[in-house]
Amino acid sequence: MSPLFSLELLGLTITDTVIVSVALTLVLSLVALASSRAFHPTRFGFWQITVEAYVGWIRRLVGEIVEEDPDPYTPLIGTLILFIGACNMLSLIPVVRPPTADLSTTVALSLVVFLAVPGYGIWRRGLWGYLSNYVRPHPLMLPFNLISELTRTLALAVRLFGNVMSAQMVGAVMLVVAGVLVPIPLLLLGIITGLIQAYIFGVLAAVFIAAAVQIEETKSPPAQAAS
Repeated sequence: MSPLFSLELLGLTITDTVIVSVALTLVLSLVALASSRAFHPTRFGFWQITVEAYVGWIRRLVGEIVEEDPDPYTPLIGTLILFIGACNMLSLIPVVRPPTADLSTTVALSLVVFLAVPGYGIWRRGLWGYLSNYVRPHPLMLPFNLISELTRTLALAVRLFGNVMSAQMVGAVMLVVAGVLVPIPLLLLGIITGLIQAYIFGVLAAVFIAAAVQIEETKSPPAQAAS
């Protein structure tokens, strides 16, 4: 999809994807900063309860996937779901194209996961412990495991991009064909779909991280019965 608008700065063309992404990042950062300073240990307002409920939900979700302390991984997964969900909600604004409808954005988000997976794996298991995954169950699997790393990153990016872009195109076609009343239920469907896509992206990122940080427990051989 061609950009809705762009700016020329120092000979560079800055598309609407970059502008909207930066603006959304600043807004979310300011909201997070203001929220953290407004929290109170005894007086719980609606916003504080909402934020704490979201963080608690992310901790439980990540904990069920990685099956260990979720605190090291919760910030990344929570931020990814929040940012992607917020991007997808921008489709409700007619003059704004969601950044996730641009392949460059979804590729960038997938690269974050691609770099985070070995980062967490090396931190949790050590360099050799993580790299040994690529030669299991046999060293001949090394090229296939490397290809798998690249293809799942590409699939993560293309999947999010395809779903968001297709939803945008369907909404635009229905608006032209059916008029202004039909897009109302489509907007509701778009909200649900956008949140689901953010959730799936976060879950897949957590699954990839869980596979990287998993430590195999050595089981002691069963005791032989006394003769």
